[in-house]
Amino acid sequence: LRTWPHSTVLGELSESLGVLARRLPDVALDGEVTDVGFDHAIIATGSRPTIPPPLRLESDRVWDSTAALELREVPTSLLVIGGGYIGLEMATLYSALGADVTVVEMTGSLLPGADPDLVKVLAESVEERTKEILLETRVTEMRESGEGVEVDLLGPDLDESRTYHRVLIATGRRPNSEELGLETTGVKVNDRGFITVDHQRRTGESSIFAIGDVAGEPMLAHKSTHEARVAVEVIAGEPAAWEPAAIPAVVYTDPEIAWTGLSETDARKRGIEVEVARFPWSASGRATTFGSNRGVTKLVIEPGTERLLGVGIAGRGAGELIGEATLAVEMGARAEDLQLTIHAHPTLSETLMEAAETFFGTSPHYMSRRR
Repeated sequence: LRTWPHSTVLGELSESLGVLARRLPDVALDGEVTDVGFDHAIIATGSRPTIPPPLRLESDRVWDSTAALELREVPTSLLVIGGGYIGLEMATLYSALGADVTVVEMTGSLLPGADPDLVKVLAESVEERTKEILLETRVTEMRESGEGVEVDLLGPDLDESRTYHRVLIATGRRPNSEELGLETTGVKVNDRGFITVDHQRRTGESSIFAIGDVAGEPMLAHKSTHEARVAVEVIAGEPAAWEPAAIPAVVYTDPEIAWTGLSETDARKRGIEVEVARFPWSASGRATTFGSNRGVTKLVIEPGTERLLGVGIAGRGAGELIGEATLAVEMGARAEDLQLTIHAHPTLSETLMEAAETFFGTSPHYMSRRR
């Protein structure tokens, strides 16, 4: 546990930055190149949407995620290219606003890489709210046509052209690590464009730190905030390190999907033996009142120790529930700790407790294999 006061650290850092500022000349804002000296620097340049070359079309009818968030209009029909979290968030949003939405995903599943049982909950809802979901399908070419965009689609049972009022390309993001002059420093950039950092967020140049999207995945705002705290504390001379046991991720769709720690899918890929306990929201009284019976809360548990390695939740408010789960993973809680923690009834939060009870075969609301 850290015992030093944050106010002292921030005060010292503020003072040091003030000294540095007094040493620097005025910085011109007219575009001229100005030399600026510093003792330490933090690179926090973020990321930007990426568009594959075959999909690049200079047209205001083709959006990236930034343009989609501006809500310029509600198109009559919208093609979303990419079934990842950004694509699905935008798809559910524009569908709710009244657009006929079609989602194209080149893999065989929405949210590639996420646990299938969590994705299933969302997929059922997305299929009902959108016009069409096209899996294992690629967009091979796009061109403007009248008041829309003509798109060539190629899939297992599909090879045709369709026209959409607007097209949203949500195929991922790339870190903004170019044109920073890093090649003149000891800072290393990997082949994906991420800056290489150590456990203190320090780069190969000891006076330069990197945080946020540019410093690697997961590319999440809350991860960036905590990285910034570590970097600032290190600069202030404190013994800080970046070593989280769990970083929560939330897909802000309707319903939401959230996970933290080790997922079941990642455990299988890495050959890590785990046990999984699930509590379906069909057995939750509170979920019933919300009409969210499709949801599920699952625990990923280490055999033998019964330590909680990860949690996945799909359903209404999953992003609010994942905080308790993250704390449990960070503290090294065991399934029994969740089981014995009294949760208010009826609430969705008690599905965490009930998932632990299904692990032990003691849930009063859901019959499971008794251990």
